[in-house]
Amino acid sequence: MTRTALDRVRVSTGIAALALQQIEDELSAGTLDARQLADLLRELHHQAHPRDGVFGFLAQLLTTAAHAAERIESECGGDACGPLHEAAAHLTDTAGMRIHRATRDLDPEGERS
Repeated sequence: MTRTALDRVRVSTGIAALALQQIEDELSAGTLDARQLADLLRELHHQAHPRDGVFGFLAQLLTTAAHAAERIESECGGDACGPLHEAAAHLTDTAGMRIHRATRDLDPEGERS
């Protein structure tokens, strides 16, 4: 990776961190009711379209990193791609399902809308 590419990734990471801080601020505001909290959580994980939520985007990022590791591993004999694929799966499967259960408990009617 060139220095310029690393700089772009660092800047993008900083932008993502600011966006996540904004979400955390909204969650911490203390003015949310159950339905609003459920709606905000659905933005993190869309049960019907998991790739559309924040967790889906992060899982895709990890999958892309796993594919890069697969290309590199053929040269160095490492095993980084497996844990990266597992991390992506945990985001969409394990964490995603738990967020879905929480949103369903907070707003059962929201599942139909």
